Formats: sequence, C-alpha cells, structure tokens
Amino acid sequence: MAGLFVTGTDTGVGKTLVSCALARGLREAGVDVGVMKPVETGVPAAGPEDARALVAAARVADPIEIVCPMQFDLPAAPSAAARAEGRHAHLDSLSGAWQTLSDRHAFMLVEGAGGLLVPFDDETTMADLAARWELPVLVVTRACLGTINHTLLTLEACAARGLEVLGVVVSHSTGPLSDADTANLEILKAALGERLIGEVPPGANAASVDPRVAGLEAVRARAIKGRSQT
Repeated sequence: MAGLFVTGTDTGVGKTLVSCALARGLREAGVDVGVMKPVETGVPAAGPEDARALVAAARVADPIEIVCPMQFDLPAAPSAAARAEGRHAHLDSLSGAWQTLSDRHAFMLVEGAGGLLVPFDDETTMADLAARWELPVLVVTRACLGTINHTLLTLEACAARGLEVLGVVVSHSTGPLSDADTANLEILKAALGERLIGEVPPGANAASVDPRVAGLEAVRARAIKGRSQT
C-alpha cells in the first residue's frame, strides 16, 4: 500500500498541521489521498479534532468512525487513556478501518499519536503500527531547544526497527526563536542534511500553510512512485 506515517518527536510539535497541509497539497496535485488518525486521545464531546481536520484537508467523505476508530477522553498515551475507561487499545482493532480506507484510496496519510514509541499497550507502539502497515515515516520535530536530541533519538529508533524514513520536517510550533534556539537548530539542520525536507514557519495554520514547506514534493514523489508500482 502506498502511504506515509507521520510521527513526531513529542506531543504538540505540529504533526496535525503538517499532515493537513500535506493532505491538502496532495489532493490539489490530483492524488487520491485518504487520511487516518488511528487513535486520538483527549477527544471532546464534539468529536476527534485532529481527525476532523484531516478529513477537511483531504476533502474526503469517509466516516469519522473509520478515519479515527480509537477515541478516548483522557489526553494521555493510548494505553493510559484506554485503561482509564476500562478499555483495551491494540493494533488488531484497527485492521478493519485500515483495510477499508486503503481499499478506497490510492495513497494513505496516517497521523500517529504523540511520538514514535508512544504505547498502545504493554507490547505495541506507534512504531509497530508503521511497521505492520509497511509505511515509511515522516518525522515532525520542533525548532526550539531539545530538538537535536529528540530528533536524532527518533531517527535512531526508526533505524533500529527497520523503518524507512522519508524525511524530517521542522515545525516552528512555539513561535519565533531565541538566539540559542536558532543556533541549536542550525546544528540539527547540518546533521540532517538531505533528510530535512521541510520547515513550517511560525504562525502557520493548517488551512493556509503552503504544503511545499511541509515536505510536499518528497511526499508527492513517493505517492507517484507508489501509484506506478501498483
């Protein structure tokens, strides 16, 4: 299946913003993109906000219950949120929704919850989900202090688990940078080299950010490659 798994180095780094920009850009480029937020926690009464944003960006009519089959009230890791409700979160329960969406669409854009090793349960993580569905990974990272360690650790975890990394997108989710942040970010960029495929500026929002700064060209090339191989 042609697709992409979007993960982050942390929670709140801008995964949904980047995912929405990519979904919108792919749709505008003529790619039949489907979206999925397999699990969302901290879901309000109105429904899963990240999943709804993805549906709107991709302009799909897929039911939200399929796009986001696991929904929990507590804003915590899926395993903790499920335990708080006396429920069980496991990858196997996502198989039906994944099959339905991947049959409907030529390319699947899947946004994880939190970082790569956030647990579904005591045995499985977001990384296991990407591996099971054989999806390359796009890593979204923050621009401020701490990003070098978080980003390189995430890339090492991908390598250790045999996950292909399509690239890294830097998100200025915390706003303008201090001098220390800027100096730090330049070191990360040098370390990433060609793996850096996008940089979303401060103040961007999902509806207006240019998809190209979110790594659209690299993702579109992967979508076209996947389509030509099917």
